[in-house]
Amino acid sequence: MLAFTGANVVGANEDLRESETRTLGDVLYGSKAKVRVSEQEWVRIVQSIAAGDELALHSLYEQTYRIVFTLIVRIINNCETAEEVTLDVFHDVWRRASTYDPADGSVVGWIMNQARSRAIDRFRFEHRKRRVNIYVDNPLPTIAANDPQQACQLEEQSRLLRNALEVLTPEERRVIETAFFSELNYHEVAAKFNQPLGTVKTRIRSGLGKLRQALAGTLKGV
Repeated sequence: MLAFTGANVVGANEDLRESETRTLGDVLYGSKAKVRVSEQEWVRIVQSIAAGDELALHSLYEQTYRIVFTLIVRIINNCETAEEVTLDVFHDVWRRASTYDPADGSVVGWIMNQARSRAIDRFRFEHRKRRVNIYVDNPLPTIAANDPQQACQLEEQSRLLRNALEVLTPEERRVIETAFFSELNYHEVAAKFNQPLGTVKTRIRSGLGKLRQALAGTLKGV
């Protein structure tokens, strides 16, 4: 698969302010140097991608990355993260090109639906991650200030939770966090990391087992 560097996505970021007042068609066909692509040509490009044509993928990327990035950054509201998600979308296009059916809608619509789905999932992931980080970094609620015993208990529980997470291998922690924060099942996590389903299941199960053992009898009432 072609390795996208993200340089073009950065270029899209520079044009974001201008594109905010433009329509989807304006963004896609805004350059007078570009020739409007017919739907038949879009379909042909996707079919070529499905057949493993990397140049076709690059052509699709060059013509659509700006509108994909623009949509994603508007949902996520973070340019750096939007760059990552944009590349994920085109990785999905590469993997799923053979599943595209013209009867279900246009090629651009198909790509934008994937972009929207990816962006929403990432937004939710980051939101949940922030909530967990806030708890781990600031575990003591305001009411605990007037209850020293409760404050000590919560502080100890937070310490035990942090220690428990440290017993996981980086691979176990990554798949468990992804499954939890993004609410993905085994198959979806395996697809996201391009790993065998059995490997993902083993890492999640072994990681959860380690967490149960590390937390056994220590976080009662949490």
